Amino acid sequence: MSQDCCTSDGNVMILACSGGSNVGQLSNQAAVELTREGFGKMYCLAGIGGLLSGFVRSAKDVQALVAIDGCDVGCAKAILEHTEVPLKNYVVITELGIEKNKNLELKSKDILKVKEAIRACCAGTCQRQETVKASIGRCCG
Repeated sequence: MSQDCCTSDGNVMILACSGGSNVGQLSNQAAVELTREGFGKMYCLAGIGGLLSGFVRSAKDVQALVAIDGCDVGCAKAILEHTEVPLKNYVVITELGIEKNKNLELKSKDILKVKEAIRACCAGTCQRQETVKASIGRCCG
């Protein structure tokens, strides 16, 4: 099942935090747009966090996955760690120089910046994986 619904032909499972701030919503909007563009498929992080077995199994089995957290609280990362889903690629939006606030009027340039960072990370050109490995036990390094 995970191969059919999560990845095919190089697609990526996209897990967005979708939190209640601008960066949480940037995470969500970038995931939606990347799905529409055919880069990958947005998947339900809440289902994984809710310990729904099919969701957790799909996330564990998928070959390509990116988790997107809006800020260094690291909710997506914490969910994946709690469910023992390997963190294959990871982006934290505030680390891209976008400040967290409660303004939900998203800027096109910020959405583009987030999508570019996700693409770069999945292409292996970001250093995020090394940071994550070095920061076990902390929020987002």
